[in-house]
Amino acid sequence: MSNPKRVAYQGEPGANSHIACHEVFPDYEAVPSATFEDCFAALESGAVDLAMIPIENSVAGRVADIHHLLPQAKASIIGEHFLPVHHQLLGLKGSSLGGLKVVQSHVQALGQCRRTLRRLGLEPVVGADTAGSAREIAELGDPTRGALASRLAAEIYGLDILAADVEDEAHNTTRFVIFSREDNRPRVGAGPTVTSILFRVRNVPAALYKALGGFATNGVNITKLESYQLAGQFFATQFYADIEGHLDDPAVALAVEELTFFSAELRILGVYPASPFRETIREPEENRVNRPMSVGE
Repeated sequence: MSNPKRVAYQGEPGANSHIACHEVFPDYEAVPSATFEDCFAALESGAVDLAMIPIENSVAGRVADIHHLLPQAKASIIGEHFLPVHHQLLGLKGSSLGGLKVVQSHVQALGQCRRTLRRLGLEPVVGADTAGSAREIAELGDPTRGALASRLAAEIYGLDILAADVEDEAHNTTRFVIFSREDNRPRVGAGPTVTSILFRVRNVPAALYKALGGFATNGVNITKLESYQLAGQFFATQFYADIEGHLDDPAVALAVEELTFFSAELRILGVYPASPFRETIREPEENRVNRPMSVGE
């Protein structure tokens, strides 16, 4: 029998990234990695076939570490997955919610449950990841310490669920992108597509305005645009953008050509099928026509 394919994720068994791997690739071996850098290193070395990486959350916003790793990553985005995230407040077997004083988890999980933790009077402590925090709490054996993690983590590490689904917002969802060494783009017309781009505009007046103008004039919608500073510099800003459409669509190609003209650097991170989840969260048309148009509309 041939060896099963492998997909890397950041965290320990029971992490939300682990759950995402099983949802999308049930026949793959999910391989835990200590850091996001380790995920990319395993992918680039050939130790794994894919990497499942969280990039943003509907409550806590972007996963900042990822954006700084993208320029150096020798991989392409080939897909996306939206995972509704439900955090469980975990404690030792036999412990009580009233006896908790401290709750440990990944910084993103703590941010997604901030109001709940404040209401319960619990001190948040940042851990490396959700499942790793659950393991550490189980090993410490202190009934005053708890963890925010998944139901799977509770099962793996033998913890009780002291409070279920404690995220502040019911819509709490994390978007993952799937990386591969191969740039496996779908064919044009195969269905809804997303193109992800990383670019840095030239340091001239109105460069960003001019760079993005091509998307408006060609009717290409930008669904996401984020900026962040390059390391150690306050004048050079990098941008990450998701746009609707395939890079080989004529309108998208013209828009990207104009973007290239005003950019000092530009890299296509991936062209990949849009998740069906996008249709469930698409803004109703009546709302779109009654508000000011955003860039790209």
